[in-house]
Amino acid sequence: MDRLAALEIFVRVVDTGSFSAVARHQRIGQPAVSKAVVQLEAWLGVSLLLRSTRSVVPTEAGRIFYERAKRTLEEAEEAVLAARGDACGLSGKLRVSTSVCFGRLHVIPRLSGFLAEHPDLELELVLDDRYVDVVEEGIDVALRMGPMPDSNMTARRIAEGRRVVVATPAYLQRHGTPTSPAELSGHQAIIYSRGAGWDSWTFRKAAEEVSVVLQGRLKMTAAEGLREAVNCDMGFTIASEWNFWPELKSGKVVAILQDWELPPTNLSAVYPTGRLAGAKARTFVSFVERIMTV
Repeated sequence: MDRLAALEIFVRVVDTGSFSAVARHQRIGQPAVSKAVVQLEAWLGVSLLLRSTRSVVPTEAGRIFYERAKRTLEEAEEAVLAARGDACGLSGKLRVSTSVCFGRLHVIPRLSGFLAEHPDLELELVLDDRYVDVVEEGIDVALRMGPMPDSNMTARRIAEGRRVVVATPAYLQRHGTPTSPAELSGHQAIIYSRGAGWDSWTFRKAAEEVSVVLQGRLKMTAAEGLREAVNCDMGFTIASEWNFWPELKSGKVVAILQDWELPPTNLSAVYPTGRLAGAKARTFVSFVERIMTV
């Protein structure tokens, strides 16, 4: 039995509560996952998991062993990196989840340098606008903007960006440029509808505060659609400046009402509670943190 591999399988089973999820992530058969855990239990002489048709939960001994096994895996990874030296870079597989828009605009254009620095690393970038289940889908780290609705996660803020009101010069030339938040109600808004509250915003300037409910016939569930509609002169939107930075830089869209402040948006690195925050994930997050401050 490869004890280190068995430890990793056991830790992932506890994290996911599922033998099948671990089998999918490890790309092995479910019987191989079960066998690894059974061999580990036989070697230790204790039962580590309580299995039923609906769930898999650790026993008391399993919970104690889980914490120690997790630390052992972390220390083993650090030991390998220390022995190889920084010049050897990272190796193995890394699964990163992020939105389609953020990945396309900010991560992918800079990936070649990161991959060149770590030639033995295999990176899978999972591009999806939905909030993927990072445990069930075997994600090592997710990059997410905005609030963290799921409390069963560990999040670290790595950047903060402005929210802005953006429109094309062509749209503003046809319909006029709002000079106050209240005037937005007379314009066509393109609303990002990923949940409740995306059509209601509070603007602040010094001690003044104005709340606005956007009016618009067009709603989008994906940031890429939001971008395309704005770029096609169909209206204005309120979005993170990160989502429009190429157009803001080129002048294809402009930010208006800049003397008013909107709530900022956070970019966070998200890990499932209990998942190993390994060296590969930490190094990738540091890479993203660097590119977002340039």
